[in-house]
Amino acid sequence: MSSRPALLVLASSSPRRRELLARIGIEPHRIESPQVDETPTRGELPGPHAARLARAKAEAVAARLSGDDWILLAADTVVACGRRILPKPEDEATARSCLERLSGRRHRVYGGVCVIRADGRRSERLVVTRVRFKRLEPREIDAYLASGEWRGKAGGYAIQGLAAAFVPEIYGSYTNIVGLPLAETVAMLRGLGWRWP
Repeated sequence: MSSRPALLVLASSSPRRRELLARIGIEPHRIESPQVDETPTRGELPGPHAARLARAKAEAVAARLSGDDWILLAADTVVACGRRILPKPEDEATARSCLERLSGRRHRVYGGVCVIRADGRRSERLVVTRVRFKRLEPREIDAYLASGEWRGKAGGYAIQGLAAAFVPEIYGSYTNIVGLPLAETVAMLRGLGWRWP
């Protein structure tokens, strides 16, 4: 087998993960939607939830692959206030609830990453970033909701967009908040034989 796998598969339907990889010159050969149930199990904490979903996504796609020359990358992002997992809102009321909960508080973003190689080797990691939101004024929340940027985003916000104005402080990986901790992901890929750059 070549020291660089012939096929890099991204198990994700998130355009943000593709964009993040493209920023550092990594273009997946294939993109596969994992289609797994993302509902937390009873009593499941945010960190274990993110790690479990990343693993489930990777395994779901790996089961569909053939050949011996692929390496697969899957990830999941969870925003949490304390032990509470915040949703990926699809309606304005849910997004408003998320923003009101985050306003003036610190929260954590958990990034689960799982890399599997065709020969069965794997690497898993959980990356945690701490984020502080400023206190949001009602008009700021209204304006952000009107933008529609929150739709489908973990915790109801996109730090790479308009919500950057809400975050005076982060501790840890910025790209983890966007959707994929790049430094950690590259280290995992390299650890399984992927040569970058």
